[in-house]
Amino acid sequence: ARVHYLSTAEANRLINACDPDFRQIVRGALETGARYGEICKLTVSDFNPDSETVAIRQSKSNKPRHINLTEDGASFFKALTRGRAGSEFLFLKADGSDWMPSHQAGPMDDANERASIDPPINFHGLRHTWASHAVMNGVPMLVVAKNLGHSDTRMVEKHYGHLAQSYVADAIRAGAPRFGVSDTTNVVPMGGGR
Repeated sequence: ARVHYLSTAEANRLINACDPDFRQIVRGALETGARYGEICKLTVSDFNPDSETVAIRQSKSNKPRHINLTEDGASFFKALTRGRAGSEFLFLKADGSDWMPSHQAGPMDDANERASIDPPINFHGLRHTWASHAVMNGVPMLVVAKNLGHSDTRMVEKHYGHLAQSYVADAIRAGAPRFGVSDTTNVVPMGGGR
């Protein structure tokens, strides 16, 4: 299966092309790989600065999980939560209202156009972007699956396995058996050429 994801340069262009309130939610998605609905339901207290994780309490599978963040992701969430009440929604529109279903579509279209993302990407593509880069950077499939909220690696392997070729090649070169066979031989070719 082939998934559409952004290069690092495209992701940066998209972030910079977003309106300020939408920029935050896009950055949150790129830092976590979480779904739009999961991101919208996050409260300030769902970020744990000590463990540098984000708690997803309501997921598509109805199974809560903790998303581990990179150093950049943790810094972003620390800045976003500083001085705010724990019960507040983490991501709010500029007017203070909540992000609701489908509210991302228009701002996403605008950001794609301003950032010259071709073909344009939808919000769910930000999840694919996180997963694709994690896999390409050698994060084990099981770890990617856990952060995305999958119970096993099947979905990750199906959608992102082809991106892990360098990881697979490096693992084979490092750990596959070596038989110590020499390329030199005592066999002399017969006929022709003398």
